[in-house]
Amino acid sequence: MKMSAPIYHLKRKARKLSRAEDLPLHQALDRIALEEGYGGWSLLAAKAAAEAPAGKLFQQLQPGDLLLVGARPGHGKTLMGLELAVEAMKSGRPGVFFSLEYTEEDIVDRFRAIGVDRAQFERLFEFDGSDAISAGYIAERLASAPRGTLVVIDYLQLLDQKRENPELSVQVRTLKAFARERGLIVVFISQIDRSYERSQKPLPDIADIRLPNPLDLKLFDKTCFLNNGQLAFQATR
Repeated sequence: MKMSAPIYHLKRKARKLSRAEDLPLHQALDRIALEEGYGGWSLLAAKAAAEAPAGKLFQQLQPGDLLLVGARPGHGKTLMGLELAVEAMKSGRPGVFFSLEYTEEDIVDRFRAIGVDRAQFERLFEFDGSDAISAGYIAERLASAPRGTLVVIDYLQLLDQKRENPELSVQVRTLKAFARERGLIVVFISQIDRSYERSQKPLPDIADIRLPNPLDLKLFDKTCFLNNGQLAFQATR
């Protein structure tokens, strides 16, 4: 059964319904799923997961890779990062999610949105929402992380928001060296500049990354850009 819109659009619709009718989010999600012809959100999410590109994308990643995932707000970049962590955990590798924007409650909500029970991966998944997140902080936290751990950083542009942190280019280089030394996969979620919305391109690309401070984008080994349910993946070298 084909859904009327990508899952992130349906989730946004459920959030609006939840606010408008003062419903718990899980009830709003179930109502949207019923409208789509599914018995509940878990069934809809399972169907979406079976068709999601995260599994294929994960197969393209190797220990030591830095992946940049970019999209405008509301186009599924955070869900993609989480789905990649889930793919890693399905194969027995840890998934670690660092966020300077979301809370742990938000991430639990997003697990629900992709039809995954976080408890299933309780021993493999870690969330860190510390205000101290930076390249040095991440390297210290992951000093003993096993090879193949998938790390999500949400998001790139916030890493150097604090003046006391090194500039963004220094932090990305630090994490690149650390990922290669430890055999980690690091996924950077990234903002896309507003100017993209005035372009005629169906998908953003590396030129559309919002960079308040200079950064050599060749530091990333692979890129993934999302828009309106479409995806473009590319190895940069």
